[in-house]
Order: sequence, then structure tokens, then C-alpha cells
Amino acid sequence: MLDTSNVQTPVLSVRGLKTHFFTRKGVARAVDGIDLTVNAGEIVGLVGESGSGKSITGFSLIGLVAEPGRIVEGAIELEGRNLLSLSPREMRKLRGNRLSMIFQDPMMSLNPLLRVETQLIETVQAHENVSEKAARARALDALVRIGIPAPEQRLQAYPHQLSGGMRQRVAIAMALINRPRLVIADEPTTALDVTIQSQILYEVQNLCRESGTAMIWITHDLGIVAGLADRIAVMYAGRIVETGTTDQVLNRPLNPYTRALMRSIPQPGAHGSRLRQISGMAPSLLALPKGCAFSPRCPNASEICDEQPPAYTAEAGWVVRCWKAMEQEAAR
Repeated sequence: MLDTSNVQTPVLSVRGLKTHFFTRKGVARAVDGIDLTVNAGEIVGLVGESGSGKSITGFSLIGLVAEPGRIVEGAIELEGRNLLSLSPREMRKLRGNRLSMIFQDPMMSLNPLLRVETQLIETVQAHENVSEKAARARALDALVRIGIPAPEQRLQAYPHQLSGGMRQRVAIAMALINRPRLVIADEPTTALDVTIQSQILYEVQNLCRESGTAMIWITHDLGIVAGLADRIAVMYAGRIVETGTTDQVLNRPLNPYTRALMRSIPQPGAHGSRLRQISGMAPSLLALPKGCAFSPRCPNASEICDEQPPAYTAEAGWVVRCWKAMEQEAAR
């Protein structure tokens, strides 16, 4: 894994970010006060159940939250620049240049009516004053770097002429072509078969290390981040409940929700046995519990968990939001 201990200034710094959706039924606190940092060349896995707020966090960071949602509080700094203070025009200059996103469905990035070559060239020329020849050379290099075979042929293709895995590679190449400082990847390999998935993960990891690009990889699959991410942030009900190195979070999780996620993973050699699941249901974002959002499902919850939001505890960069976490760790 990447050693980021000597990195002083993070590429991304998020403090107290809150993104709420104002609906007829009330205010849904999709992102409810998160802190997150990502360093140069580092991959941070943002994990959690569906509906935990992972994708809305990604859309918030890149400025794509649509009504009735909006960011109501917090700071998002990219290389020290507060993105929330920028105008829509200034954000458009950054988006696709210093800051980019890879979507789960590559067709959200690709225009079905244009050749791959045209789309990649336009992505370069939208942010740099370069000739079409130079932009095309960049496009070809981007396809080569992401491991696309016969890149000249792929440049001439339309998206519908490519397989799902190839379209996703093109979308990744488009996100990386302008050498962004931060890439947000929203479950981009979920719909791909395991072989193609592993190839793309390997290529993305190498590209981040070589170029120094920081990345947030959003997923519900702990197996993916185990081999990809340098650090993991676990999200539940709009809040990050545990952050640490991949080894810390996966091998010695402190938060009860993180431990429950780990227990729910099917184990080798457990053929025929019942799958373990987290009891209960995730709370409605319209009516979050007064205290810890996980307390109704937590076997270790006590009165303070029901009444007060959990405080943060930290151990050398390992951060957990839980009243009982350090007590339980000391008792192990």
C-alpha cells in the first residue's frame, strides 16, 4: 500500500459537509456533517450500505447536486481552494480538468452519437488551448495507459460498438485525460465481470501511483477496497462512522457497524450455511434517531447511544464515531 505518512497538504479536505434534500415530507439529511481528506496518489474507499449517502457525497464534491438537494454547510477544499465559494462558471472550468468523476454507467459520460475520438479530443480542448493533433495524441495515450487494446481502432468506434467493459475503460480514460488532481469513482466496475473488474482496478491503482492523482472509490463491496484502497471511510446514514488504513478498518474494526459489515461477507468454506445479516433496517434520512443512527440495530447500544450523537475518538489517524468503540477495544 502507498505510504502517505509524509504527505503534508492533502489534495482534498472536507470539513463538516452537510447536503440536505428539501422534500414535501421533510428534510432528508443525505450527508450530515462529514470530514474527509485524500492525499496525492492515495485511493480512499468510501463504503457502506445502499442509501448511506456515498453517491451524494461524491456529487456534492464535484458540484452536481440537483434540486431539491443542496449543500447547506461545510467546506470542500481542493488543493486549498474552497470549491463552495466558486461560481458555476468557475466550477465548470475545474470539472473535467482538476476534478473529475467516473460514473457507474459509462453512458452517463459518453455521447452515443459521437465517436470516441471526438469525445476525448473535445475533453482536452475544453480546458486547454491545444491543436486537434496534440489532443488526439493525448487521447491515444490515455487509451493506451488504461489498457485498451487496438487503441487506434477504438478511437474510431461509437460507444455502442464497444463492450460494457471497454466503454467503462473509455470513460475512465476520459476522466483521467486532463491529469486531474482528484477523481471520484462511483462504483464504476459494479456491472462488469470479475476478470474485467480486476484488470481495471489494477490499471487504476497504477495510474494513481504514477501520476499522483488522488481518488475516492465509492462502493458497497469491501472485497474491492481490500485490494485497491490505501484508506477506508465507512459511511452510515449520512455520516462517516470509521476512518483508518485498509488494514486497520478491515482487520481490527472498532465501530459496531463496520464489524457488522465484515461479518456479513460470505466466507470461503461456508457453503450451505446461512448468510449473516445486519438486523433491522437503516433509519429514514427524514427522521434520524436522536443519538447514534446505528443504535436501534446495535447489540452494544446503551442509554447514551440512544440520547446523544457519538463523539469521535482517534488513535494515530484512526477515527471512529462510537461511544463504546474504545471501551470494547480495550477489553479485547
